[in-house]
Amino acid sequence: MRIPVSWLIQQLELSGEHRDLDAEQIAAAFTRVGLEVEEVSPLGPVTGPVVVGRVVSIEELTEFKKPIRFCVVEVGETDDGAPETTEVVCGARNFVEGDLVVVALPGAVLPGDFAIASRKTYGRVSNGMICSASELGLGDDHSGIMVLPSGENSDVEPGDDAIELLELTDTVIELALTPDRGYCFSVRGLARELACALDQRLLDPAAIDVPAAEGPSTPVTVTDEQACPRFVLRRVTGVDPTAPTPFWVRRRLMLAGIRSISLAVDVTNYVMLELGQPMHAFDTAKLSGGLTVRRATAGEKLTTLDGATRALDPDDIVIADDSGPVSLAGVMGGASTEVTPESTDILLEAAVWDPASIARAVRRHKLPSEAAKRFERVVDPALAPAALERAARLLRDYGDGTIHPGRTDVGHPALPAPVVMAMDLPDRVAGVRYDRGVTASRLQQIGCTVEVGAADDGTPTVTAYPPSWRADLNQPADLVEEVLRLQGYDTIPAVLPKAPSGRGLTAAQRRRRQVSRTLAEHGFVEVLPFPFVSPTAWDALGLDADDPRRRTVKVLNPLEADRDELATTLLPGLLDTVVRNVSRGAREVSLFHVGQVVLPRAQQSPMPSVGVAGRPSGPEVAALDAALPAQPTHVAVVLAGPRVRAGWWGKAEQADWADAVQAARLVAEAAGVELTVTQGDTAPWHPGRCAQLRVGDFPVGHAGELHPKVVEAFGLPKRTCAMELDLDLLPLVERRPVPKVSPYPPVLLDVALVVEDSVPVGELTRALRSGGGDLLEELSLFDVFTGAQVGEGKRSLAYSLRFRAADRTLTVEEATAARDAAVAAAAERHGAALRG
Repeated sequence: MRIPVSWLIQQLELSGEHRDLDAEQIAAAFTRVGLEVEEVSPLGPVTGPVVVGRVVSIEELTEFKKPIRFCVVEVGETDDGAPETTEVVCGARNFVEGDLVVVALPGAVLPGDFAIASRKTYGRVSNGMICSASELGLGDDHSGIMVLPSGENSDVEPGDDAIELLELTDTVIELALTPDRGYCFSVRGLARELACALDQRLLDPAAIDVPAAEGPSTPVTVTDEQACPRFVLRRVTGVDPTAPTPFWVRRRLMLAGIRSISLAVDVTNYVMLELGQPMHAFDTAKLSGGLTVRRATAGEKLTTLDGATRALDPDDIVIADDSGPVSLAGVMGGASTEVTPESTDILLEAAVWDPASIARAVRRHKLPSEAAKRFERVVDPALAPAALERAARLLRDYGDGTIHPGRTDVGHPALPAPVVMAMDLPDRVAGVRYDRGVTASRLQQIGCTVEVGAADDGTPTVTAYPPSWRADLNQPADLVEEVLRLQGYDTIPAVLPKAPSGRGLTAAQRRRRQVSRTLAEHGFVEVLPFPFVSPTAWDALGLDADDPRRRTVKVLNPLEADRDELATTLLPGLLDTVVRNVSRGAREVSLFHVGQVVLPRAQQSPMPSVGVAGRPSGPEVAALDAALPAQPTHVAVVLAGPRVRAGWWGKAEQADWADAVQAARLVAEAAGVELTVTQGDTAPWHPGRCAQLRVGDFPVGHAGELHPKVVEAFGLPKRTCAMELDLDLLPLVERRPVPKVSPYPPVLLDVALVVEDSVPVGELTRALRSGGGDLLEELSLFDVFTGAQVGEGKRSLAYSLRFRAADRTLTVEEATAARDAAVAAAAERHGAALRG
């Protein structure tokens, strides 16, 4: 919300050191009480001669492509009392002869360091500039120049200092208000917060005498009291439709970011900003019969003030007359009863609407408004009569209207319930011992009526009766927050708690960190994909209809409507991230993510309803746990494009299924377990390039190249590879490894074995390792050969074996015997034979 400092200060009775309060001090005071100040914007700067001028004559210059006017403007008096005039070239057309305007004379400097000087333009000499509001820094309206009010009610004369008149030395403060501070969307609310922060007296603009109603002004029927707890009407007749809006009202509206329209509309907007009560003005002559406040019926339509015809929803609240809906309640009025320049009989309406219904209507019709912004955040239910009286008096004073004696006031909204709190609760929460009486005085400052008493055990208590504008004060914690923020959060000491000894990360946490660190060290980049998925993702992954990964949990309030399911696998989010990176020019993508997935059971227990009045019981906690789906931690990687870049060292190496398997081995190594890799076949991997990952005999995941149809469905680069395994299925290994370095030399031997093509390399490697025994320190495959020399349907696998003993120098005979044992094991299990 934007508000000028001069308007705020006018609502305070400043004393002592605060008499000369400036904008920076006000911003600091707002910050102390928990309001976020977004910007402090001084107007201007405007220097030099900027005066009020009266347009004496206008000459239209028609020889140019666009309309240009040559104006003679009276800007004061000469020494002998004669009118002093100057000549100005201007392109604006929203003023006529006799209007009062703002003229920047030569020597003036406007915002943006824009210096004014005499210059020849369009064949004439222009001695200054007639200014718009935006050129003076008063707002964003640059559609025309600023025309000041004139006539009998105006005390402005040509030659008056416009800088002083327009208060161009003022400052505008813009605040970002949270939804629970709805009462702060007004000068009244902000001034109250400022008064509390500075311990000054508030001059409440709503504290006006509201006369008793002499009967209703217009008959009203409210059919849904929950939708409209209060509805108030006040009528003003005989309003002069040509009466201008007072300049001080227009100025404040401009600085608040609201465009001036007409006296009646400006008055309703002004009172909304001043008091926080949105209002609407009807042209009484255009209403047919009495008014009814109700929900819309199916098929009804309403043309709103913006000219759009809207199909109403049965959830919409409308104000209707005998002809049908005339206003979308709390959001925008209807065009059929709009106040026009010919309107003289004005019916002012102020109401209290159900916040949730207004919020839904705004989103349904995509029609945000200043009124709806306030109704969504709860409006003071006691404010409507005072707000209408304030608006009616403004129309009477500046529009020569007559206030109709009647006032319609339907409904009795509920006021906030009293809240009982232990007197020392703020002290205990803050860890500070406040002075005696602080709690009661601070609650009284925000408008609460306070009663001090005692609980049954003798503990001092305070009972706070919240004011009508603080519907957010519902429990002791709310009162504690008010006391603490008004005392100042900066007065609460910041003391770091001492870390208890003997604690630290759990084994699972250490393993997760080690896995992430290992993958990052090997060139993978960690990402945090969107945690929700679209139901179409399962089709894109090629999952069977009965695949358990299709069994998901729906999100009731998704952030994105088309992604309303919790992920049962990390791959959809990772693949979307790959697509996004590739679309932005990345060519080598190696990503990983460690996160939870949600795996509901086939027969998931329903979630029980547990109250919040106290701590759940043991059985309730057990029921909650039973209703939660399994949420294991998975780790997944995706590789696309070259795994090794091209350079002086050689050509690029395309990432393939073996790199995905190697990523799984890195994870297993970081977790301290041995991974077994066997051939697999599961979606979304390519059936011939998919590896099943096992720990012992238990499958923990898969790795390999994605199926071409999956690559096409997601729009991935060709031959994209991926790996995913369940980290929680890996056994936790408490490892505090001490390096064991043997001082004895190794014995290196090679062996080439001929086996059938169908024998997996991994199986043959495990056979050699088991046969080699404890002396076999390392085993690696360094060559694969096929051809006529080894026979059709067979291949030769060459291994390098390193043998070493930890306690002695190993002899060649011992190493040879161990090698022969390894070969024998391979021959027994897989029919391997030494290559001749």
